[in-house]
Formats: sequence, C-alpha cells, structure tokens
Amino acid sequence: MTTTPPADPRIEAVAARLKEAAQKRAEAYAPPTDWQPIWKRSRKPKSIKAKKAELAKQRKRLKAAGVRRFYGAQSRRPRPRQNPIGSAAARRDARALSRMRHSNAWVW
Repeated sequence: MTTTPPADPRIEAVAARLKEAAQKRAEAYAPPTDWQPIWKRSRKPKSIKAKKAELAKQRKRLKAAGVRRFYGAQSRRPRPRQNPIGSAAARRDARALSRMRHSNAWVW
C-alpha cells in the first residue's frame, strides 16, 4: 500500500506559478485569431507611378548588365596586331616562351 506525502504549500505555489507562466507563453506564441498566411492576404495594388518606377529600375539594371557582359566579352576577344612587320622579334620571343611553357623542360 502506497502512501501519498502531505501536500507542501510551497511546492503547490511553485507549481501554480509554473502553470500560469506556461499558459502566458502559449498565449503569447499562439497566432492571432484573424491570422492568415501572407500568400492568402489581399494585396493593395501598386499605383501606376510605382509600377512604372519599378519597371524603369529593372530596365536600368538589365541594361547595365548587358553593357557589362558586352565589354567583358570585348576584353577577351583577340586583337589584330597593329604592326605585323615591326613585331617579328616580339613574335619570336612569344613563340619561344610558348614552346618553353608547353614543354616539360624544367628551367633552373
């Protein structure tokens, strides 16, 4: 036969406070009664001025991206030699360096 310990008023008071705090937390974290997910809320339509401003901003951004892309491609494009007659020595040097780079010779 089990016996129950006598009720301690201090323990009962602490338990009551804990229950009350838990209830308050549950109320604080519970969603409000008229809560709706954001995708179901009715949206206020943008004004024509705001819509045009947004489109202008987007156009500007896309144009800037196109310009960057164009100039990025330009810089990688091979250029014709300006003076092919006078650059024979430079071509010779470049050829020698290229051969060294592609060979497996170790330069000490």
